[in-house]
Amino acid sequence: MEALDHIIMKVAAGDSTAFTKLYNHYKEPGIRFSMAIVKDEEEAENMLHEVFIKIWNRREQINPELNFNSYIFTCLRNLAFDYLKKIERSQTLQHQYLQMMEEDHHRNSEAEEAKIVLLRNAMNSLPAKRKMILKLNVEDGKSYQEIAEMMRISKNTVKNQLVKAKQYLRGSIDLAMAL
Repeated sequence: MEALDHIIMKVAAGDSTAFTKLYNHYKEPGIRFSMAIVKDEEEAENMLHEVFIKIWNRREQINPELNFNSYIFTCLRNLAFDYLKKIERSQTLQHQYLQMMEEDHHRNSEAEEAKIVLLRNAMNSLPAKRKMILKLNVEDGKSYQEIAEMMRISKNTVKNQLVKAKQYLRGSIDLAMAL
């Protein structure tokens, strides 16, 4: 392989073949270096590509007399540290989001439990006959006709009692939640 300084001068002049040689020269050590920091081979390769894109875009500014090796590894180190900071921020945001969701779930659970207590209290305050009709319909799944036959009342009475019971329960919960 020709001298690295000579290859760097050719890259500075816009020689794409020399650029490929330069890339191949730094590929393996550059990826190994980045991998040691970020522990992710794909991300390490992306960093190397990013550095070489930057080199190609600024090739006219390359000074072959400066330490090119140091430049590449400094760029890779900076990208790796930026990547780690980004990951840390992302994990912090994810943790905050999960914590917020957990708090919302806890608040919702408490609100649901409160509604259940209110509903039970409201059901217990219903007249005995209306409470029985509601229980048979809602908890036992009985039809209007089955309830009417069991309680020896008309199907229309069952319907009216259920409507009144449900209105009362809704009103009780809405009133309690408004307070």
